[in-house]
Amino acid sequence: MATDQIDNRKIETSHNGQSSNADTELQLPIGGMTCASCVRRVERALSKVEGVHSVGVNLATERATVKYDPAVVNPAGMRAAVEGAGYSVPTEEEQLPIEGMTCASCVRRVEKALAKLPGVESVSVNLATERVTLRYNPAMTGKGEFRQAVEKAGYALRAEQKAESLAEGMEVAGAGDLDLEQTRRVRETNKLRTRFLVSLVAGGLIMLGMLIPLPISMQTRNLLMFALATPVQLWAGWGFYKGAWLAARHLTTNMNTLVAVGTSTAYLYSAFVTFFPNAVGAAGLAPDVYYDTSTLIIALILMGRYFEARAKGRASDAIKKLMGLAPRTARVLRDGQEIDLPIEQVQVGDVIRVRPGDKVPVDGVVLDGASSLDEAMLTGESLPVEKGPGDEVIGATINKSGSFTFRAIRVGKDTALAQIVKLVEEAQGSKAPIQRLADQISSYFVPAVLGLAALTFLVWYIFGPEPRFTFALVSLISVLIIACPCALGLATPTAIMVGTGKGAEYGVLIRGGEALEGAHKVNAVVLDKTGTLTRGKPSVTDLITTGNVGEGELLRIVASAERGSEHPLGEAIVNYAVEQGLTLSSATDFKALAGHGITATVDGRKLLVGNSRLMQTNSVGLNGLTEQAVALGSEGKTAMFVALDGELAGMLAVADTLKPESAQAVRELEALGLQVWMLTGDNAATAQAIASEVGIHNVLADVLPEQKAAKIKQLQAAGKVVAMVGDGINDAPALAQADLGVAIGTGADVAMEASDITLVGGDVRGVVTAIALSRRTISTIRQNLFWAFIYNVVLIPVAAGLLFPLLGLLLNPVMAAAAMGMSSVSVVSNSLRLRSFAPPRTVEEILHPPLRRRVADVSYLVAIGLLALAVGAASLFLFRPMTG
Repeated sequence: MATDQIDNRKIETSHNGQSSNADTELQLPIGGMTCASCVRRVERALSKVEGVHSVGVNLATERATVKYDPAVVNPAGMRAAVEGAGYSVPTEEEQLPIEGMTCASCVRRVEKALAKLPGVESVSVNLATERVTLRYNPAMTGKGEFRQAVEKAGYALRAEQKAESLAEGMEVAGAGDLDLEQTRRVRETNKLRTRFLVSLVAGGLIMLGMLIPLPISMQTRNLLMFALATPVQLWAGWGFYKGAWLAARHLTTNMNTLVAVGTSTAYLYSAFVTFFPNAVGAAGLAPDVYYDTSTLIIALILMGRYFEARAKGRASDAIKKLMGLAPRTARVLRDGQEIDLPIEQVQVGDVIRVRPGDKVPVDGVVLDGASSLDEAMLTGESLPVEKGPGDEVIGATINKSGSFTFRAIRVGKDTALAQIVKLVEEAQGSKAPIQRLADQISSYFVPAVLGLAALTFLVWYIFGPEPRFTFALVSLISVLIIACPCALGLATPTAIMVGTGKGAEYGVLIRGGEALEGAHKVNAVVLDKTGTLTRGKPSVTDLITTGNVGEGELLRIVASAERGSEHPLGEAIVNYAVEQGLTLSSATDFKALAGHGITATVDGRKLLVGNSRLMQTNSVGLNGLTEQAVALGSEGKTAMFVALDGELAGMLAVADTLKPESAQAVRELEALGLQVWMLTGDNAATAQAIASEVGIHNVLADVLPEQKAAKIKQLQAAGKVVAMVGDGINDAPALAQADLGVAIGTGADVAMEASDITLVGGDVRGVVTAIALSRRTISTIRQNLFWAFIYNVVLIPVAAGLLFPLLGLLLNPVMAAAAMGMSSVSVVSNSLRLRSFAPPRTVEEILHPPLRRRVADVSYLVAIGLLALAVGAASLFLFRPMTG
């Protein structure tokens, strides 16, 4: 159909009868359109979306102009409609660094500001990494709009001089270069330490001046304390004022607002008392100063941020470890000479020599030589892997022995290591669904706290005992300081960072927080047979002779003939013969007979290799081997009869053998309480035989590739939360259909694209690691959220003075700051305990966790409890009463 007939059609639709005045117009790029019928198809698909009021598609510009109600539908919903019609909407994903965020309410505010931009489909802000991940339509918005939106919300986009991600940095600057992000973090951490120490020293001196009698007047003492407190308030506490001002400019509030208001109240009142003591007395106010309160609050909050920053740095250790794996140089063969080149100068096609002890610089294929490589840093597998000509090697793995040359096939950001780094970066910047509740609460939290603090002040000032102003002031400051929701914002992302990084250490690449959280809900695991439970390539399992010729000679003759065959079974026989060290002969008259086998002449002898039909056609008697062939077939093996010069000489059996770790993996999965299924296209008898060998009781046999996703759906319909494990292209639909898709990393790239988790080394026990890690991480997140909520729920009423009428106790604002800082540190330190995670390697270890793990859990709870008691005791006994 001529494309110029319909270049710009417009469909006016309205689901409510009229177009809303609040409609938004969207320019949506469309990929895949070729003619006017495509235009109509896209228009119809978009017009059916609830909330879309008009659609115009232009084939020439490949864009759709859509007017829609943003309260009803968003760009992601329209993209889904276009993709459902068989086309695409090109989008981009970008990670940007954010400055000025301090708590969960900041996260919520930045997300809301960016989500309002036209063309933005999804926004995820991570407080731990201080980065935002955006998926957006580049035709509608870009970095300039992002910067304006972030600044309008009271924050800033941090400038970056080099690559936006460490994975890209591997190409731009080389894996060994100093990471700019890490340098910035160190600089910020050192700055926090300096300000915290200065504040602490000043606060300590002020405290001593208040406790120890000095031979000076009260006025002079107050002036000295003012001189010590002012630099702390204006220099060390400047970050709080800056953050609060940026928020106030846009009529919003955040944690900085609480700290700035609280400390400023104590400081300014104290300064008023210092310089206008007569006015204070005339007004009937208490002539007390609270310089110790303002300085120590700032010191303790900065101390909490300092320890928090150090802990967050350790939480991202996985990225730094991965980056550190890549070597700096490569020994490249050019113009007949070996020269050492920086890793970033290596090109695809270069021939590289690797000597014993060297790291493999980039990904490639071995050309000459042999060695064993330690791939533990990428796969988690401790045993070295033998490599020879034709085998693929992965950059950053360690050459244990031998020397070899290989041809580079992937360099820079295309290497396996760079892709792993990129995946881990994305995962650490992602957000788990469990965090949504915390984000939602935090968005209303700070305004509510400000209101509560004002109400507390009024109640104490009107109804409190004398000195009422002192009671009101102390309670106001305590409420403002204790309620900072820092811990709430750190509870989930720090655990996700450590959990995904720990998975990468063991060769388990988790796409993000959603996958990590989803894995703990799985109750059924479906294992594809070929390439998952089995090696994915056939090998010789049995060799039987009739006595006319020896086993070695029979194998040599058959392998000599099969060298001319491209069949996988023939290749398996040749490989086996080579492994046995046999010298093969040349074959003549080779002929492959489809559905039967092969014929050839080897060393002057007429050879037949194939099934029983081939033997019957050539009048070769089977001499009682038929029963053995049937028995081998029931075990999932392919039996091939061998005849020499018209007489039966023996039989070979070839099968796709089970991986040695498969049975162990199945036992461990069942120990985790999971139901294990095997999925295969084999007939029921063969499938059952293989399943029995690995200990699987639930078998889905005779399943065609296109039926795999349907089988997963059936299990889901029966109430199962299903994890599908596979490696082939035909597994991709099933991986996508499953609640959790797990791809074997040695398989097809498309399978990995469709999966939530990728096992780098191909060891199916990685599924056990992933699920155990998920359960441990979610448990840690729940503990974190408990501590984050409990501090605020319990201590805000105490700070407001709830215990004073009952017990005569009033929370010291300094201790409120200590408790607030302690809550953040306890949450981050609990997340860091995930760094001790090790995958279970025995069923016993799963059923009965090691004593050290249980002791560590109890010790953590005891430590947090003792710390809380210490803060409570200090607030009652170590600091002066705040009640006049």
